Amino acid sequence: MTAPYWLNIHDPTDFPDVNLALTDPDGLLAIGGDLTEERLLTAYRNGIFPWYNEDQPILWWSPDPRAVLFPDNLRISKSLRKKLRRQVFTVRFDTAFEQVVRACAEPRVDQNGTWISEEMYEAYVRLHQAGHAHSVECWQNDRLVGGLYGISIGQIFFGESMFSRVTDASKVAFVYLVKHAAAKGFPLIDCQVSSDHLASLGADDIDRSVFVTYLNQYCAKEGWPGLWQLDFNVEQSILA
Repeated sequence: MTAPYWLNIHDPTDFPDVNLALTDPDGLLAIGGDLTEERLLTAYRNGIFPWYNEDQPILWWSPDPRAVLFPDNLRISKSLRKKLRRQVFTVRFDTAFEQVVRACAEPRVDQNGTWISEEMYEAYVRLHQAGHAHSVECWQNDRLVGGLYGISIGQIFFGESMFSRVTDASKVAFVYLVKHAAAKGFPLIDCQVSSDHLASLGADDIDRSVFVTYLNQYCAKEGWPGLWQLDFNVEQSILA
């Protein structure tokens, strides 16, 4: 049998080895299942994430190579650093998670639709309510103008999506995420698939096997909520 594999709807831990994923399309591993909390967390712990359109069954992916950001490699341009120091945005964590996901779901200029369906939205809201999913938000005059969201398991943050309504808002949110994750001892942030936007911030591609090694070591360090809770002055670190 070859990938993609049909998942057992009755077993939320039913995922094949990521090494069996297709190379074309890159990383397609499995089809079906559901978006329950247990299945999603199992997927992320194993380097797998869902990504599909509304007219498709649930598709599960584990691309090789994997785009990640090592905190020490964070790249902040001179113009972005000036914007951070001027504090043109008020940055908050976890105060508008649902709004951030809705904003990320809005079609981009070059897209006709969105992969963040209502089913996906509801699934990640449940993860947020359970303490696993988090948002970083940029505000101007009490208006949400940018941000991102993702999943935190142990000492790995799995980035899902970001958006900007004002220039550099998503980049500022990302910088705050990285500084917070670094303070918590997170070795990397998962960016899933490389893009020019992420590369400009210092993201790199690593072999999937190396990525899985990180997951095996650092996702086991559950410690929730202690490993994520906001007891670190992110702003002070950035402005230093």
